Amino acid sequence: MLPAGSRRSVLLIACTLGLLGGLAAADAAGVGGATGETDPPAHTSPRVGEPLEHSTPTQIALGQHLRARGAIFYGAWWCPACFQQKNLFGKEAGNRLPYVECDQDDAGRQRCSAAGIRAFPTWDLPGKPRLEGVQSLEELASWSDFQAANLKHSPSPALR
Repeated sequence: MLPAGSRRSVLLIACTLGLLGGLAAADAAGVGGATGETDPPAHTSPRVGEPLEHSTPTQIALGQHLRARGAIFYGAWWCPACFQQKNLFGKEAGNRLPYVECDQDDAGRQRCSAAGIRAFPTWDLPGKPRLEGVQSLEELASWSDFQAANLKHSPSPALR
């Protein structure tokens, strides 16, 4: 097993390469660039990239449910998998997820270290097993006991 510093270096390199590949693909597809949206107010926690699509009512309801249940989404601003996770919720719900930034400042790094976060994204919910890696909306709904009959039939492109 690699020492913690080496694991972090390998994870950082892998996520950076994934991010660069995603940016290159987005540039080739003509996606990206300025969105005309402003950054979140300074008093909010830093966020991973902005989702591309608007949220559906079901995505918003699931996000509200996760927050109400006490779920926490741990991630890092530079992590492409965290962007992918947030993007599954769309713009509105994605911006209101119970997100903890693990690598923007020392306080975030200490909070995530104290929580034993080993990978990004990580989901925690009291009384449930920890989830690591990108989770589908269906997986998060089941994990958090969210009841929505039409979750699998949402028009969100993230669910296709």
